[in-house]
Amino acid sequence: MKHRTRDEHLFGPGTKRILALDGGGIRGALSLGYLKRIEDILRQRAGGDPDFRLSDYFDLIGGTSTGSIIATGLALGFSVERLQSLYRSLSEEVFKKPLLRLGVFSSKFPKEPLMKALGEYFGDNTLGSDELCTGLMVMTKRLDTGSPWVFHNNPRGKYFNPREGGGGIPNRDFLLREIVRASTAAPHYFEPEDIEVAQGVTGAFVDGGVSPYNNPSLQLMLLATLEGYHLQWPVGADKLLIASVGTGYREVRTEAKEVMGMPAIQLALQSVMSIMGDSDWLSQVVLQWLSRSPTSWKIDSEVGDLQQDVLGNGPAWITYLRYTLAYDSDWLKKSLNIDISQEEAESLFAMDNPKNVQKLSDLGAAAAKTQVKEEHFPPTFNIA
Repeated sequence: MKHRTRDEHLFGPGTKRILALDGGGIRGALSLGYLKRIEDILRQRAGGDPDFRLSDYFDLIGGTSTGSIIATGLALGFSVERLQSLYRSLSEEVFKKPLLRLGVFSSKFPKEPLMKALGEYFGDNTLGSDELCTGLMVMTKRLDTGSPWVFHNNPRGKYFNPREGGGGIPNRDFLLREIVRASTAAPHYFEPEDIEVAQGVTGAFVDGGVSPYNNPSLQLMLLATLEGYHLQWPVGADKLLIASVGTGYREVRTEAKEVMGMPAIQLALQSVMSIMGDSDWLSQVVLQWLSRSPTSWKIDSEVGDLQQDVLGNGPAWITYLRYTLAYDSDWLKKSLNIDISQEEAESLFAMDNPKNVQKLSDLGAAAAKTQVKEEHFPPTFNIA
């Protein structure tokens, strides 16, 4: 099949499609289970062409943390099967904890194995490389300035090319392996990534999940539609599709007495994790509010799943899909007819256990059979 170029995806006529990929460490293997099902459905729609890739369908692919690894691979034209193989080998090397590293005074894992792996898979390609088959966004957080950084390959973007009189490094020149490493630099697990952002100036970057965009769906919509980003894709349920793939979540179940007795450092960590969860659900609320999603999630007992709510009480602004699951045995049984114990479900939530990769991949594939349906991708979004 004929593959479209990055610019044909970003600036060509017709409907637009976005793929958003959450952070979550090893749990990215779960996302790949969903993505394999999506790729199979869309490949069949494209006539069963074995050369079909998700980069042929989606015009913009973005991710945070582990999602940025997958997003970059997909944007480079990798098949999901290749990325599944990558994850199996990557996890064993990256999450091999050396002796005497406890993650207290130094990061839990050294960064060198991850840097080596990213170099092998992404080489010396930059954000401006012609090897990128479609639009790409990598979500990071620059901790020394406290600001989320959105790296993207839109050639019309304000910072993509060198600016007259400016000393900043243009987006097109950032190495993919460096910005992806920055997006995956989760505090406690990996040390920050220092990247030269201007002549003689470096920034200290950490995992994009520390921003409000561990689920990058909302940021990707902003990138696609806000005037300042210079894409300005039109909105409408028949014009813009956003498919969001998560790594699973765990409901907090803690006794009040236990919280009151927590050591200060544990309380601080749990509070940060709670804020990340709140940010994810806020994005979910906004995007369901802009759509009449066939995959809508119940937000809470008061507002429900927002099926009767659309911003402005008019037509839907987007077509929105959200695929993820809860690491809870009751939820898995009721929602997906998947039978595992509560102990096993909770053990799969760990971000850094390489022994979970195959189980997570199998769980994602099983969940996808129930959750991902062909009719979720309307004919109006078919590629020519």
